[in-house]
Order: sequence, then structure tokens, then C-alpha cells
Amino acid sequence: MDVDLFISQLLNGLSSGVIYASLALALVLIFRTTGILNFAQGEMALFSTYFTWWLTDLGLPVALAIAISVVASFVGGAFVERVIIRPFEKSSPLVIVIATLGLFLALNSLAQVIFGTDAKQLASVFPHTVWTVGGVRVSSQTVGLLGMLSVECLLLWLLFQRTRVGLALRAVASNPESCRLLGIRVGAMLMFGWGLAAALGAVAGAVVVPTTEALTAASMQGVLVFAFAAAALGGFDSPLGAVVGGLVVGVARALTIQYLAPLDNIELVMPFAIILGVLLVRPSGLFGTARVERV
Repeated sequence: MDVDLFISQLLNGLSSGVIYASLALALVLIFRTTGILNFAQGEMALFSTYFTWWLTDLGLPVALAIAISVVASFVGGAFVERVIIRPFEKSSPLVIVIATLGLFLALNSLAQVIFGTDAKQLASVFPHTVWTVGGVRVSSQTVGLLGMLSVECLLLWLLFQRTRVGLALRAVASNPESCRLLGIRVGAMLMFGWGLAAALGAVAGAVVVPTTEALTAASMQGVLVFAFAAAALGGFDSPLGAVVGGLVVGVARALTIQYLAPLDNIELVMPFAIILGVLLVRPSGLFGTARVERV
């Protein structure tokens, strides 16, 4: 085995895995606070990415455009929870799933109506630099993406472990009825959770598109599939699991493409095979919390 090639593919997998982990974190945040699997998360990120492109098209630097898009996405995510999702909060899970699927279709169509159907080019926030270390090519984009994920994880840890808002979010996720009795504004916390998830999606979209050929209406759909896989692997109630799951899925996909030629065009097989194996042993995911219910 060519060790340098293996390490290069490992780094490529980690680069992709960071993107899957970022979107998986958004999925986990919403699931932890509301118990909802948001099938529209990818299209929310897509709309935010189109907004980022529009700002750069106006002449703004890409870093500033991403920052503005993150803030706008936070507000948009809170708006979606308050106006679209909350009226269904007492409904059955199936109704909520249908609502998020409807939101998926609406955002995808709205993005094409507003921004057009032609492919867009979005510049990368990271410089295009490649270093050679011991025969292994390391791109500045890989280093930048890993650094970005580390910052995201640190900020989320500080939020949930060191702030009153984070404590309130954790309490609402655990027992919203008791929180209402204690005077915690549950509705505000739910809006904050959706806004935070939308902001994370905006970052994921802005960094994934420059690694692809162009920004189109289908840019985030494949990423969402891998993000769901990452969240399922790590556990839908575990931010740490989302990160680990994303990195595992990214590496598994990259190694499958490189070393399993028969699966080159169906590289989904290997990551999902790993997930299936894990879930057969631990249904709640690697880091998920097992639920115990009395019959």
C-alpha cells in the first residue's frame, strides 16, 4: 500500500467529513431542542449559501459575506421555527415530518426563483495553498476546515456548558413542561435553537460549495444525506457524535472511492454499511443516550 496516497486520501476524507459534521451538528441541535428531524436543513443551508453568493456578487469580500449570511440565517431560522414549525408542535411526528419536507421543497424552489437556475461560482474563504510534508500534499483548505470545525465545537461547548442560555437550552431539551413552570421561555429557546442550527448550516454551505464545481439547486442534497448518516452514526442527541460521525463518514467515503473500484460510483455503500453495523449493536448511535421506558 502506498502510505503517502493513503494519508492523502485520509486528509481528503477529513476535509469532507468536516462539512458533513457541521451540517450534522445543525441537525443534532434541532433534534435536541425540539425532537424534530429537520429534513429541510440542507435547503436552509442552500438558501443561505445563495445569499452569501449574492453578497459577494455585490462586491463584498467572501469572509464578510459569510458573516452577514450567518447572522441573517440565524434570524431566518428563528422565523421558520416561530411561523412554520410551531403551529405543528402539538401534532403527530408524521405531520411535522411532512411540514419539514414541504419546507424543503419551498426553499429549493424559492432559491431558484430569486437567484436563478444557472450555476453560480462562490470563492473559497481559504487560500488555495498546498504544502508537501514528507511526500504528502496538505491543502490549506483541509487545515482551514479542521480549524473551523474545532472553533465551532469550542464555541458550542462554551455555549452549552458555560452560559445561562446554554443551560436553558439543555433544560428545554430535557423537560419543556417543567421549564415552563420554572419561568423559562421555552418558545424563545426553541427559536434560538433553530436560529443557531441555521447559522451552522450557512457556514457549512459556504465552505462546501467552493469544493464542488458550482452552486446549484442540488448542491446541498448529497451533503444532507451524508450529514444524516453522520448524525445517525454518532447519535441524534450528541453533538460530539455528530462530529465523530461526520469525520468517520467522510473518511470512509474517501477510502471507498480510492480503494474499492467496483463501488466507485456508489460510494454511499461503505459509509452506510458502517452505520448499519454500528446501529445493529448500538441503536442510539456511538454517543447517543439510550432511552429506557416503562411498559
